[in-house]
Amino acid sequence: MTDPATKSPHPGAEPESFVFDPESDAVIDKILKKYPPHRQASAVLPLLDLAQRQMKRQTGSAWVPRVAMDAIAARLGMPPIRVYEVATFYFMFNTRPVGKWHLQVCTTTPCWLRGSDAVVETCKRVTGIRHFGETSADGLFTMNEVECLGACVNAPILQVDDDFYEDMDAATTEKLLDALRRDAPPPPGSMIGRQASAPEGGPITLTTLDFAAGSAPQGGE
Repeated sequence: MTDPATKSPHPGAEPESFVFDPESDAVIDKILKKYPPHRQASAVLPLLDLAQRQMKRQTGSAWVPRVAMDAIAARLGMPPIRVYEVATFYFMFNTRPVGKWHLQVCTTTPCWLRGSDAVVETCKRVTGIRHFGETSADGLFTMNEVECLGACVNAPILQVDDDFYEDMDAATTEKLLDALRRDAPPPPGSMIGRQASAPEGGPITLTTLDFAAGSAPQGGE
């Protein structure tokens, strides 16, 4: 059941309180069993993630308000400032509300060389966002710049919430944003039908290997 206190009357305002719901509590119990007594502060990262996901479920915005950090500190028996330090250090935690769809555009060298500028400009044009860190006027999109998502072979990459959309260009970016606006996100992965990290156009090695049948490669491949 949603805690009404997490519903802020003013978008972007800090909620007055935060309580882990039963779904989160069940996960916390499993997490804490991984750590010995007096070492449970090490669970701060997974609990921050849980709090952010709970806020997404309850409010539609994936972020960690200060009161949630305070609840984590009390749960783990650690000073609140230590939770604040972790939450503000890692980019994966949002310390202010974000849109329904969090667009994270990689602009590091491999993505830039393969056209991330076009992805950025399309996101700006379609959403009306002018600068990184902004949220669109309709509250649907927040766009941030990120550094290396670790999928360089399929660059450019646009991460939406937890999902990677790969091999992006202007046209596929616009199509993706239109689908998100309709609340109909396509399956994540390559937007050009690339098989995992195989070359564009399909695999060029192990082409006769039938993984489903468990057969061995032929012809010395």
